[in-house]
Amino acid sequence: MSAEILLAQKEIELALGRYARAHDERDWAALDTVFAPDVTADYAGQFQLEGRDALVANTRAHLGGCGPSQHLMGNFVISVTGKSAESRCYIRAFHQGKGDKSHLTYEVFGEYRAHWRRFPEGWRALEWIMRVDCEIGAREILGPE
Repeated sequence: MSAEILLAQKEIELALGRYARAHDERDWAALDTVFAPDVTADYAGQFQLEGRDALVANTRAHLGGCGPSQHLMGNFVISVTGKSAESRCYIRAFHQGKGDKSHLTYEVFGEYRAHWRRFPEGWRALEWIMRVDCEIGAREILGPE
């Protein structure tokens, strides 16, 4: 494996980490460093989105009114071919309610798959797909600010 491929894999892994941290810190602007402006997304067949702005708005609508969360990603599989790449990784996301729902929790387990392209500013996801394998708890804690 070449150093160029290893570097690309690491850069994509770091972008996936920025995705998780942006969610937990509610740093929506950081998602500009993960997604291409024209990204398409499919969240477990429930939400099909076109464009980074729609993706961020959907994320805010779910996490904006939720209490603390922790998005863990791991078991990265990243294949790079030139300026394109494919990634897969597991996701485990924990969420706590806020206010009168602070005693409730919601957790989801699944996998993210993404198609990436290298742009001058770095790797950006063009397609984002979430598979949900298991949900535990009270999904109603998710919601807008």
